Amino acid sequence: MCVRKLTINAIALAMLFAPVVNAAGVGEKLKNEVDKQAQALMQNYHIPGMAFGVVIEGKAYFYNYGVADKAQNQPVSEATIFELGSVSKTFAATLASYAQVKGQLSLTDTAEQHMPELKGSTIGARTLQELGTYLAGGLPLQFPDAVKNNQDMVQYYRNWGEVYPRNTKRLYSNPSIGLFGYIAALSLKEDYASVMEKNVFPALSMSNTYINVPDNKMKEYAFGYNANGEAVRVNPGVLDAEAYGVKSSSSDMVQYIKANLGLAVVAPDMQQALVNNRTGFYQSRTFTQGLAWEMYPYPSILNALLEGNSTDVVIKPQPIQINMPPTPPTNEVWVNKTGSTGGFGAYVVYIPSKEAGIVILANKNYPNQERVKAAFHILQAGLEQ
Repeated sequence: MCVRKLTINAIALAMLFAPVVNAAGVGEKLKNEVDKQAQALMQNYHIPGMAFGVVIEGKAYFYNYGVADKAQNQPVSEATIFELGSVSKTFAATLASYAQVKGQLSLTDTAEQHMPELKGSTIGARTLQELGTYLAGGLPLQFPDAVKNNQDMVQYYRNWGEVYPRNTKRLYSNPSIGLFGYIAALSLKEDYASVMEKNVFPALSMSNTYINVPDNKMKEYAFGYNANGEAVRVNPGVLDAEAYGVKSSSSDMVQYIKANLGLAVVAPDMQQALVNNRTGFYQSRTFTQGLAWEMYPYPSILNALLEGNSTDVVIKPQPIQINMPPTPPTNEVWVNKTGSTGGFGAYVVYIPSKEAGIVILANKNYPNQERVKAAFHILQAGLEQ
């Protein structure tokens, strides 16, 4: 393990930019680019700690900076657990795809087929595909504050009415993909958190990934920091596990990237589920929508990635063109997902045709565009070697 201190003006920040690199034969160009991006992000956005995991031609490189807990001065490592925010949605997609491979559901099923309590409601008639790709007709980004428990959730869904016709506009929504993940677990006759922790994460060899971080792992669970610099962690909420509740480490997320690239030892049914997530259901202005993942033609144009990961795409309805039939998975794509909670920011990318990818984890929320630019330049540096 190599530790290098960067020379910077603020002595108090010096330790933040002492990267820990755990890979033999790391290309100098790649290493220098990660150092450069980490230093800029941490200084500009006052990020206490960051973990980068990079896969280049199937080989993994890890770079760690700063601290996971400012009070304890605990350094970030590949084992540090970060909140993934909406990157969690890709695991909900994987569960649903797996349930479909196992014959427990079809994406053309309606919600009411799996939740009889929704029978006769607008949402009950929506297909799982529509819920999993944000096309239900205007489900909002978040549940209203009055929705506190499962009973409230069911009542909310029963009362919900479409804002515009389904399959006409994309509106990114936790209640939409959250219900999708919830029904996936129901189809397997399991509780969502339980099936993820006991079946899905182990099947992907992700031994340091959780919905509920156990007591014996709390020391590895980073504190996030909000805009005021206060230590925070994600608050519980309805369908939080499905939409934004997964916590993981850079080591495990690199394993996840490798599994999605087909470079890990994964059972055939689970591997097929991962591939099926890249089915293209519709086109937006800049990307193709898969299950949770967004896909861009590769080689990718940075401006398209920035537009597709912009705030407008998250909070405003977007015009779409349905793919009829859905397009089969392809390898010449930049596949990505951002995720945030009140104190954390994450970004995951993989490029099947290049056997490459990156995960960037931070214990502070910062703009998506900055994550995209950093990942773009780091992968560009790594793939040019």
